[in-house]
Amino acid sequence: MAENYKEITSEILRISGANPTKCMQCGKCSGTCPAYSAMEYHPHQFAYLIRSGNVEELLKSDASLYCLSCFACSERCPRGVQPAKLIEAVRLQILREQDGDAIKPEDIPCLLDENLPQQALVSAFRKYRK
Repeated sequence: MAENYKEITSEILRISGANPTKCMQCGKCSGTCPAYSAMEYHPHQFAYLIRSGNVEELLKSDASLYCLSCFACSERCPRGVQPAKLIEAVRLQILREQDGDAIKPEDIPCLLDENLPQQALVSAFRKYRK
């Protein structure tokens, strides 16, 4: 994992587009999370740790992998923090650190299928680009 956690924090914020500084730690997001019992860190804790710059703990944890991406936490948040986007950004950062660029542009032609929706290609580039 990269040692420069300040850069990683800013990258997570850029990817997510969320603003964890708006979080007041009320816990409503965590209270509605269906994966609450499986997660080491809960949605409101993601917002707190990212806001405070302690992303190292999140990157070492499997908590982001248990997120169902149901966006219940984002719907329930009274301040519009969007914790689900923060969790997804952490998950993407973990994947990028592990796999690097999993898809290279020159590899795409051999992977294409005529029935493959273009949205899948765009999604793959968003997920794996640095």
